[in-house]
Amino acid sequence: MSKEIAVIGSPEFTTGFRLAGVRKCENVPDDEKDESLDDAVERVLDDEDIGIIVMHDDDMDHLSRGPRNAVENSVEPTLVTLGGGAGSGDLRGQIKRAIGIDLMEEDD
Repeated sequence: MSKEIAVIGSPEFTTGFRLAGVRKCENVPDDEKDESLDDAVERVLDDEDIGIIVMHDDDMDHLSRGPRNAVENSVEPTLVTLGGGAGSGDLRGQIKRAIGIDLMEEDD
């Protein structure tokens, strides 16, 4: 059974993913992030159909300790964060961890 991608974030963040065909999106408006983001992350972590979770890097600051640790240490589903500029996580490394291979390996 193939795993799905889930996107968690503001409606503005999730809209592009919906247009690209991602069916599992958790919209959390900016003014509700401190109250609702933890619940959205826990719902996605509990969904056995999810293989990759996509979030904006800035939203990680709004998670409380428990959900933050759970999503950061989860192997499946794997967290991929986007945005945040130069200080954000290594996308190549996140994708490698998510699918198990490095798509950008160079042949010698």
